Amino acid sequence: MFPSILQKNHNVLLKLAFFHILIIASSNYLVKIPFTIFEFNTTWGAFTFPFIFLSTDLTIRVFGANLARKIILVVMIPALILSYVISVLFSDGDWTGLSSLCDFNMFVFRIALASFAAYLVGQLMDITIFNHLRQNYRWWVAPTASAIVGNAIDTLLFFAIAFYHSGDIYMATHWVEIAIMDYGFKILICGVFFLPLYKIILNYILKKLVKTK
Repeated sequence: MFPSILQKNHNVLLKLAFFHILIIASSNYLVKIPFTIFEFNTTWGAFTFPFIFLSTDLTIRVFGANLARKIILVVMIPALILSYVISVLFSDGDWTGLSSLCDFNMFVFRIALASFAAYLVGQLMDITIFNHLRQNYRWWVAPTASAIVGNAIDTLLFFAIAFYHSGDIYMATHWVEIAIMDYGFKILICGVFFLPLYKIILNYILKKLVKTK
């Protein structure tokens, strides 16, 4: 069954996989750029990463949990490699040159490692919760619950692994506060943008799949 689904919906699957990679890479770069809002510290990554849950939940809804897990495992390594390369080449927003890739950057690698662990655990938890709730409740319950729990686990693991006693004094000092604020912004973004986009894109994908049959 899996080969036939993969052949029929190859373009849709590629778009979902590409979306995963794009969001992970951009978020890993933006999380290194802190800013203050209403006297609270957060990072720009808080505004991008919630959309990875949009992609995962759409994958589960349309193709099932098994295929969602396969996509996560496939895109994980390319996304993290791209994250490391981009973060090294554009350190603090400035182009450092290709030669910078020759020197191992422990700070960037630690962020990539944190992303690896947080993404894997957070997304697998998201899949478990979403797949369970989508069978019995209204369409919005599963993505809401999975986003709340998945983002909490992802945020805690990422910031603890990436910035606890790290070489970045600011992030090492404020990572707990920033993690809490990031989580708050992620939940806000999920409520304002995630659910409406989820419904719109889901309807679009379903119409496309109907046309291919």
